[in-house]
Amino acid sequence: MNLNTARVFVRDLSEARAFYAESLGLTPVAGNAEFGYVVFEAGIAKLVVETVADDAPQEDQLLVGRFTGLSFSVADVHEEHRELLALGVEFSGQPEKQSWGGVLATLRDPAGNELQIVQQSTA
Repeated sequence: MNLNTARVFVRDLSEARAFYAESLGLTPVAGNAEFGYVVFEAGIAKLVVETVADDAPQEDQLLVGRFTGLSFSVADVHEEHRELLALGVEFSGQPEKQSWGGVLATLRDPAGNELQIVQQSTA
């Protein structure tokens, strides 16, 4: 099996589209506000950013503004962290070395969803 698609849920699709395209540098390849989602190229998988309406059921509302568990692999997490900070991306802290050898930093999209950038261990 190979991961094909991951989904992130937001309230404001225009704001999210700008963030994922302009700040994170992902390329939008399908979807728009009319459809309620945008699909981005994200390496070997696609990232779907999908709108949750203000009047959606509570269980759908809970999908917005949470830890997603999604990590974007980068060559140099410290450099990427600096570049994203300069673009106004909010992080929960500095990049941190992990017990498994990699280094990661957690960022937030405009909806409050948490994603991570990670530099894999070179050892």
